[in-house]
Amino acid sequence: MSDFYDILGISKSASATEIKRAYRKIAMKYHPDRNPDNKEAEKKFKKAAEAYSVLSDDAKRRQYDQFGHSAFNGMGGQSGFNSMNMDDIFNQFGDIFGGNNPFESFFGGQARTSSKPRSGTDLKVKITVSYKDIVNGGEKKIKVKRLKRAEGLTFKTCPMCGGSGQVTKVTNSFLGQMRSTSICPQCKGYGKVVDKVPPGANRDGMNSVEEIIKIKIPTGVEDGNYMSLDRQGNEDINGQAGDLYVFFEEENHEYFSRYGNDVLLQVVIGYSQTVFGDKIDIPTINGTAKLKIPAGIQPGQILRVKGKGFPLIGKSRRGDQLVKIQIEVPSKMSKNEKSLTEDLLKVQKGKQIKFQRFED
Repeated sequence: MSDFYDILGISKSASATEIKRAYRKIAMKYHPDRNPDNKEAEKKFKKAAEAYSVLSDDAKRRQYDQFGHSAFNGMGGQSGFNSMNMDDIFNQFGDIFGGNNPFESFFGGQARTSSKPRSGTDLKVKITVSYKDIVNGGEKKIKVKRLKRAEGLTFKTCPMCGGSGQVTKVTNSFLGQMRSTSICPQCKGYGKVVDKVPPGANRDGMNSVEEIIKIKIPTGVEDGNYMSLDRQGNEDINGQAGDLYVFFEEENHEYFSRYGNDVLLQVVIGYSQTVFGDKIDIPTINGTAKLKIPAGIQPGQILRVKGKGFPLIGKSRRGDQLVKIQIEVPSKMSKNEKSLTEDLLKVQKGKQIKFQRFED
């Protein structure tokens, strides 16, 4: 997932004015009226809107700066734009350029109206990935239910707009007649309405079908990341499909936890191992590794095993495995262990006890 600052081409210290200026520049470049039927331009337009929705909001921006994309995990996407179409985005940012429609100043002062029908709606799914999947990549198959136009569906011209997909409203004022154009509320801009519905389809002429889709898992992916699959969403009455957005969710591991691209592991060793040191085998995400315990190690000390963490997305370099050392205090001992410990206690009792200030 691209960084929001990179999408808008700004620094992390950018002001609110700079953020708005950068978004306006990108929105003008990739606006759908300037890029008709250009799916790639539409995707960049939506990503810019998503980045602006977060960075223009002080609270969301603070969350994003601290936690990245995972700050919005479980909130219907990063900021909600993945399931929005163009008209939704226009309505969301109606005042960004000082008018009722954010793009009215781009195209000769007249508010943009969508004379083209919308494509089908986008879909979202979640898949759970293991730590091994994240390190090695891989492929998963998922079942997706999506709407597809029924075979044999027929249409008739919309009686409200006469097939134009738009309706024009004329109002009289002291300045004269004022005309405003909007999407036809009956056909939703398609210019046609359903006539005959095939058996088994819903009233909109759609069938719900279940399909199996292969998902390629990128190495280094983490909670909240997502990928999009073009035209794998719901179809509209013209057979034009939206996109499918796949969100990744990390599976909890028995031993490990994650901190960025590093792996965290806690190891409990015996007292004698802390005194004299040792060499032990520890688990890693995809195998085992040797860990040298230095003599005199202290409880809570962290050792580092380089290159045993998670890979960075799109790169071969990996993070490290951080191992926190804890000491096991036995609740029960054999007679021999108890005797040896008592001898040690006699030695330590003769030593000066140290007092230190408690630090948080």
